[in-house]
Amino acid sequence: MQLNGAEIVIECLKEQGVDTVFGYPGGAILNVYDELYKHRDEIRHILTSHEQGASHAADGYARATGKVGVCLATSGPGATNLVTGIATAYMDSIPIVAITCNVGVSLLGKDSFQEIDIAGITMPITKYSFIVKDVTKLADTIRKAFRIAKTGRPGPVLVDIPKDITAKVTEYIPEELEKCTKEDSSRKTPRMDEQRFDRVISMLEEAEKPFVFVGGGAVLSGASQELKEFVDKLDAPVTDSLMGKGAFPGTDPRYTGMLGMHGTKASNLGVSECDLLIAVGSRFSDRVLGNPKTFASNAKLLQFDVDPAEINKNVIATAEVIGDIKEILKRINPMLKKQDHSDWMAHVM
Repeated sequence: MQLNGAEIVIECLKEQGVDTVFGYPGGAILNVYDELYKHRDEIRHILTSHEQGASHAADGYARATGKVGVCLATSGPGATNLVTGIATAYMDSIPIVAITCNVGVSLLGKDSFQEIDIAGITMPITKYSFIVKDVTKLADTIRKAFRIAKTGRPGPVLVDIPKDITAKVTEYIPEELEKCTKEDSSRKTPRMDEQRFDRVISMLEEAEKPFVFVGGGAVLSGASQELKEFVDKLDAPVTDSLMGKGAFPGTDPRYTGMLGMHGTKASNLGVSECDLLIAVGSRFSDRVLGNPKTFASNAKLLQFDVDPAEINKNVIATAEVIGDIKEILKRINPMLKKQDHSDWMAHVM
């Protein structure tokens, strides 16, 4: 079917199952807003008082629902006002798609009214930034943006669309969301061999004083059930970061509270005395580490993370497993024998 760019934007949002967007309108994005109004019964628009509120709201929506958050803004100052919310989502690995509109293609690079290179500005704080100069590529770009935002380590993606692209017409072919979902799940399989698993199991079963440190990756992966089974089999105390809260029950007798400068005495002393620290989806920020040279100095470090860039970034891992936390624990739990560390547990608690 023949649709203009603005219609394609809305149809692609519906394809992705988007039911709520946050934004603030302006001149360059009016075509998209006109089309959004026609579909107000299918996509709810939350009008914020400022574009920064829209990006923070999309971030919060994604954290609360597990879906990709979506925010809209116009060109120039509208687009730049999104930056703080996009940066927050990037630092905390939250999937959002920010859609901005810009001046027409012929005006790009000419210091036009309210022109800004928002794709360039957000490059360091997004997983990917697109600018769509060809309406025939618009639908595939939006689909790709959602795939990038939610696969692997989640994060924000920006799509910048020149105003004239929202008015141009091209052939639009719908795509089923199920296809994207299958692609996403296939990318979550850990990339590792059985020899690596054998080493991991050996480290877990040889440890006399293991400690589990849970980060935000366990929350984003939805691995609470698998994490609880893992901890029960390992029989180890559990600490977490602020981002990791909720992945492991705070009422569980094995839970010792947060780790780091805002953490508990039990967690900090326990980690300093453990002989194996298992980091589950944590980035080891400075608020957790303190002095990296003395952090967990008596322990080997076993790190589970979906992002290879996090391995050995702030602390050196003895061994690592790269992959989605839920999938990693699904592989490890059947292989791990029930452990007994009652003396260690009594000492920490």
